[in-house]
Amino acid sequence: MTPTIHPEPACVAVACGCTLGEEIIWDARDASLLWVDIENPAIWRHWTQTGETKRLGLDEKLSFALPTTDPDVVVAGFRSGVAALNLADGTCRPIVRPDDFPEGNRLNSGNIGPDGSLYFGSMDDAEEAETGSYHRFDGTRLATFGGLAAVTNGPVASPDGRRLYTIDTAEGIVRTHTYEGGEIGPAEPLIRFEDGWGKPDGLTLDAEGHLWICHYGASRITRFRPDGSIERVLPIPTALVTKCAFGGPDLTTLYVTTCQRGRDPAIDPMAGHLFRVETPFKGLPARLYEWPLP
Repeated sequence: MTPTIHPEPACVAVACGCTLGEEIIWDARDASLLWVDIENPAIWRHWTQTGETKRLGLDEKLSFALPTTDPDVVVAGFRSGVAALNLADGTCRPIVRPDDFPEGNRLNSGNIGPDGSLYFGSMDDAEEAETGSYHRFDGTRLATFGGLAAVTNGPVASPDGRRLYTIDTAEGIVRTHTYEGGEIGPAEPLIRFEDGWGKPDGLTLDAEGHLWICHYGASRITRFRPDGSIERVLPIPTALVTKCAFGGPDLTTLYVTTCQRGRDPAIDPMAGHLFRVETPFKGLPARLYEWPLP
């Protein structure tokens, strides 16, 4: 069965040309977007009401930067571990680092769950060895779950907070976990990417509980129903689609990061830019990490 094609086109929101753009997030406090470039290390910010864009270059790879209750501080997933980075003065305070963290690993996707905990993944920076995993930090204790993977994405929680979704990008599998009473259940396969689909990369959920999953290497995002079936496909005019998030005043605009790593600009001139797409669906507001820690 041919899936529905999303009728609205994806347009360039910011021509940032990131080497590996990732982890876009909407901050409703000042109508801004926050994302990172992992391989040309930087935090990007764009204020949609004024059109202003800023890039903060960094000396160390980072994979996510999440807003906190202090507007000047983000929780950042550096190669060396999670830290609180003050955007105003550049100071950095370590928070947590996974135990038995192999030398070749780095952190990957991160977000704040309904319980206020920080959920993030780790991975092999060479994207080969299965040394990465999924983690939950509640401000005191770090828990690891979901098994090992070479490249992780997620974890992301369902709107009701009773389910977590994780992605094994290298194996092309999206898994689901129950989450009840603070306990994370074992991984159960939900979606297996087929040949020609590329690899499942970053994901977000909308208010209806549908999954929007980026296809790295296949120029699209798919909206999957909670049962894993395809609801629609959203074409993106560049090959390496990495992460998406809802934003805008009514949370119906989907913003999308992309990657220009290894792409020929003569063939793929929009690789690495930030895109936006209008949708009839409402996203979930981004949660703020409580800072300072209690």
